[in-house]
Amino acid sequence: MPAITLPDGSIRRFDGPVTGTTIAADIGPGLARAALAMKVDEVLVDLSREITADAAVTFVTRKDAMALEMIRHDCAHVLAEAVQALFPGTQVTIGPSIENGFYYDFATEVPFTTDDFPAIEAKMREIIARNAAFERSVLPREDAIAFFQDKGETYKAELIRDLPASETITLYRQGDWIDLCRGPHMRGTGDVGTAFKLMRTAGAYWRGDHRNRMLSRIYGTAWRDQKELDAHLHMLAEAEKRDHRRIGKDMGLFHIQEEATGSVFWHPKGWKLYRTAEDYMRRRLDAGGYQEVKTPQLVDRVLWEKSGHWEKFREHMFLARVEEEEKTLALKPMNCPGAVMIFNQGLRSYRELPLRLAEMGQCHRYEPSGALHGIMRVRAFQQDDAHIFCTEDQIAAETVRFVELLSAIYRDFGFAEFRVKFSDRPATRAGTDAVWDRAEGALRDACAIAKVDYTLNPGEGAFYGPKLEFVLRDAIGRDWQCGTLQVDFVLPERLDAEYVDVDGGRKRPVMLHRAILGSFERFLGIVIEQYAGRFPLWLSPVQVAVATIVSDADGYAQEFTAALQAAGISVKLDLTNQKINAKIREHSLQHVPVIAVVGRKEAEQRMVALRRLGGDAQELLPFADAIARLQAEATAPDLRTA
Repeated sequence: MPAITLPDGSIRRFDGPVTGTTIAADIGPGLARAALAMKVDEVLVDLSREITADAAVTFVTRKDAMALEMIRHDCAHVLAEAVQALFPGTQVTIGPSIENGFYYDFATEVPFTTDDFPAIEAKMREIIARNAAFERSVLPREDAIAFFQDKGETYKAELIRDLPASETITLYRQGDWIDLCRGPHMRGTGDVGTAFKLMRTAGAYWRGDHRNRMLSRIYGTAWRDQKELDAHLHMLAEAEKRDHRRIGKDMGLFHIQEEATGSVFWHPKGWKLYRTAEDYMRRRLDAGGYQEVKTPQLVDRVLWEKSGHWEKFREHMFLARVEEEEKTLALKPMNCPGAVMIFNQGLRSYRELPLRLAEMGQCHRYEPSGALHGIMRVRAFQQDDAHIFCTEDQIAAETVRFVELLSAIYRDFGFAEFRVKFSDRPATRAGTDAVWDRAEGALRDACAIAKVDYTLNPGEGAFYGPKLEFVLRDAIGRDWQCGTLQVDFVLPERLDAEYVDVDGGRKRPVMLHRAILGSFERFLGIVIEQYAGRFPLWLSPVQVAVATIVSDADGYAQEFTAALQAAGISVKLDLTNQKINAKIREHSLQHVPVIAVVGRKEAEQRMVALRRLGGDAQELLPFADAIARLQAEATAPDLRTA
């Protein structure tokens, strides 16, 4: 007689094994209609699964966040059935749900194209309207292999052969169509709904190995209702308009080419943007009590072995062999060991702690070419890195200080909203459980003191310590993980860092790894897309364009330009023979925030007409007032007076 405990604490008893469908109906017809799946003792399962012992049960309905993953998972099954119905002889391989959607890889002689999508989507809607139940069955391994071999599904048979011996082999039927799947699924294909859309195709090697056959992948997106789908499609359209690669090319900010794969060629305007951000960060760090250092690019593998990075990151390192010295050097993929080497020079006292060492460190990491993405994912990048050496008692105060600094910097760049994830110990890690208990406890306590609310991100900590991940949200609702704060008791031990305590004894410092922007390249890509290239005046590579209406005003325009430059403003002078409307259009396409228009009348009256990007109105100001106004607006946020 299983006793079922519900989320409100109430208990319902049944005479024998009972399914989630029966429990939901026993609670009420509303839940029976709404329930899609259930969690039994926190394990997500089908409603049709029998419960034979006492258990805590929570029902999943369409409004629950986890329903989205199930909708996408089931939609992938519907896609696979539709494809095989329309294209006989196609083999199905794997089809997981992913962020915002799903995909399925197919083995076919002729790759799919977007021209196939209308027919596939129509067939998917037929399958969904049929609302065939998802039915789970368990087969012995050899029977399951034979079943798929007989169907000509060699990829599925291979998957089953490679599963661990302890794995239960489960199949799911939806009408006459059957697939290998762990599950769980919703009640039937009708629960998928019609808020889905096929998005694009791609090639994908079987099991990600280039030596295997190329498969045809179809990506799709699926949501709980049409409103959510429309919002997602609108966001994608906005994202395409804001694509930093297109804007970077149109504005002449940067380019990337094959001869330096994964590295950025910054053009003058792009480098001006980069330097503006870098100068701003340096001022913030100076004011925040950091001391800037610089560590070598090439470091002997011996140091990476001592730190533990060789074992963890070797495959991502670029190596250089020095034959004369019989040494292997690595271009640094991160800055941490170098910071410890600086700390270790000379005998440190507790009076020096906390010691905040910042480094605008250039790093190199091997990323597969298929993973590279504009300046968002590169092989050569600079970090706004810093390492704080402190005592265990100072962790909380440093966390408070860091969160305040990070919040102010994000606001200045236009990101008013961010959330925090707490990533605890990964399966593969350095250090004992006792050390991890201390590090995680210290970080949790620091979060409480700093009033940092976080969600748990299990198993995603660094190999040497737990971390906070700061995820900012951009103008169209996308999330980007940029900042991080990591508590490390391990690296100081491995690299023999120590200080003299108040009692004269030697102790290990705690090492806080922290970054705010993270990779400069990636962060600037995010900023470009945040503003769609229409930067605030302080960030813009060209802040003002001075354009003449007639050549008689050239001398006055040159005088105004010189005054702007003297005030520290980046300015472009346009004395070309084009009509003023053409000049305004050209500078607007280059996203220049302010166009200062001067003609014969303005020159005679010593006035300037200011036009703002995206607006039609003009503001007529005296020469000196225009300079003062623009100088104030072009001043970086950290330099402005109240």
